[in-house]
Amino acid sequence: MIESLVDQLEARFAELERLIVDPQVIGDRRRHADVNREYRRLAPASELAAQWRRAIDDAAGARELLAEEEDPEVREMLATAEARIDELEEGIRLAMVERDPNDDKNVIVEVRGGAGGEEAGLWAGDVARMLMRYAERRGFSVEVLDARDGETTFAIKGDGAYSVFKFEGGTHRVQRVPVTESQGRIHTSTATVAVLPEAEEVDVHVDPGDLQVDVYRSSGPGGQSVNTTDSAVRITHKPSGIVVSMQDEKSQLQNREKAMRVLRARLYDAALAEQQAELSADRRSQVGTGERAEKIRTYNYGERRVTDHRIKLTQHNLEDVLEGQLDELTAALQGDEKRRALEAQAAAR
Repeated sequence: MIESLVDQLEARFAELERLIVDPQVIGDRRRHADVNREYRRLAPASELAAQWRRAIDDAAGARELLAEEEDPEVREMLATAEARIDELEEGIRLAMVERDPNDDKNVIVEVRGGAGGEEAGLWAGDVARMLMRYAERRGFSVEVLDARDGETTFAIKGDGAYSVFKFEGGTHRVQRVPVTESQGRIHTSTATVAVLPEAEEVDVHVDPGDLQVDVYRSSGPGGQSVNTTDSAVRITHKPSGIVVSMQDEKSQLQNREKAMRVLRARLYDAALAEQQAELSADRRSQVGTGERAEKIRTYNYGERRVTDHRIKLTQHNLEDVLEGQLDELTAALQGDEKRRALEAQAAAR
């Protein structure tokens, strides 16, 4: 089984190496981007396959020597090669698991306060800052689309952004003493996070006739021109009932453009949910209701502890996590996703 998989991998990678320098492919921007993307995805698996071939040869050579004469060093060499083969086979299977087709997309992240009143709004701001810092640490660019009390919407741009941030969608629960608490009692509050793959116009067609666009005067701080002109925009997608409002920019045109980006992302996410309901990919399942019992992760200030409930992983580095050091959590969640996909593939055969 593994040899057939390695043969297919090597054949496909060799074909990609040819296509990536083919003038016809280079001349087709979209196709060249697709080839490049698949090449980068398969490169690690191809290297594992090459190592597997070498380990197979090492094991075969050791067996030939042992057939002629028993030698403890050669016996140890064979045991090492066989252990390495098993390790590489697992790595190849995991590397070949079919990826989420949205993994390479940019994302739009929406963070809102959930249960907990004023403290939930403050916690939502902390979660938004944590995710933005993580994005910057990973080399992604961050663009704040809208920010108001207890709510922040921002875009994260960069190759593979969705593959990293999709695990942050859900309810983030905090246990801490709020700054507004005079008696030092610990409160439990939540923030909800929706992570939406950013849709291009080719992914989602929005009929202008389905939109109701309202303009109004923005509220809150923002300078004279922001507060005295009808620059804020509210777009309602009548078939779905989705409403998006933007007011951060001074220009009505800029606010409309940002609102359309968020609207397309929400519509795309809803379409994915219809196609793959079993994956619980829709925005509502990510966000839940924000109740305290619904959580993907708990941040306990008293014990400086962070627990991800999906993979039962606990870390005692709360300060680092809040500063955007989420790599260990992301790696564990990505590994868990691959293993579950591998098990599903095996069960389907």
